[in-house]
Amino acid sequence: MHSLPHISVLPGETMEQLQPRSGGIYCDGTLGAGGHTWQLLAASAPDGRVVGVDRDQLAQRTAKERLGADADRVDFVHGSFEDMDKHLAGLGIEKVDGILLDLGVSSMQLDRRERGFSFGKEGPVDMRMDPSQGETALELIERLPEAELARVVWEYGEERLSRRIAKRLKNDAADNKLTSTLVLADSVSACIPAKLKHKSRIHPATRTFQALRIAVNRELEQLERFLEIFVDLLAPGGRCAIISFHSLEDRMVKRCFRELAKTSNLPPDLARKAGERVHPICLPITRKPIIATEEEIQNNARSRSAKLRACKKVSQ
Repeated sequence: MHSLPHISVLPGETMEQLQPRSGGIYCDGTLGAGGHTWQLLAASAPDGRVVGVDRDQLAQRTAKERLGADADRVDFVHGSFEDMDKHLAGLGIEKVDGILLDLGVSSMQLDRRERGFSFGKEGPVDMRMDPSQGETALELIERLPEAELARVVWEYGEERLSRRIAKRLKNDAADNKLTSTLVLADSVSACIPAKLKHKSRIHPATRTFQALRIAVNRELEQLERFLEIFVDLLAPGGRCAIISFHSLEDRMVKRCFRELAKTSNLPPDLARKAGERVHPICLPITRKPIIATEEEIQNNARSRSAKLRACKKVSQ
């Protein structure tokens, strides 16, 4: 495999949870540059198979090139992991032995100025992971009422000055001033008092850019649907590993895994009559989220906020 333009987070820990084996079928729902997929292929050699799903066609082309001869064991799918059931059905696959999601934005996307993800490089106010469809961040700002935009910035970015920022962005959009990501970053930065800027270790626009990206790409809605369908896609004993970078995402995953492990308090016969669960569907295999070591953080700053949770299907 060629060197990658993006470093996968928690690589060893993720494989430890998924435990790939020869002959297994796995789905990487966030293919990216193929780092995790390459590990799945290596661990499931010689005849393991991976379905690599990604909304970004550039990422798919990059992964295919980087994986080299190993790409022969990959089914590349252009689409979202929220439609994983449809993607697998289209390939004639009923069940898989493992599913992986890495919910972060790849450095490959951040580094391309034309994608509009970064406040450090001039580009269009876009932020779409799939540039072929959907509305851009600018169109989102223009469409949403000010109060709704403020809610998005507050909930998805955890930005305390969301109302002030939303008002400024709506006014600047109305005046056709939001011509680039640098202008957008300056508009947000102008809303942050100097004393708060000095206290923070991050750029003043970080939280707002994160919120807009999450909203543009429907990231939480996608995760919500995936969590509704993934269990049915796993074979008995199959595992699911999810790496999140946002507290809202991690909370959703934690809650879902906990619910799938619940059973009825009633005796088995009464539980069945009541339509309640007698046996757990999945069991968490990570008691607490796994986080990066200090060594990994030093080599890959992106891993600092990563949290890995995994579960194992125990029922039919």
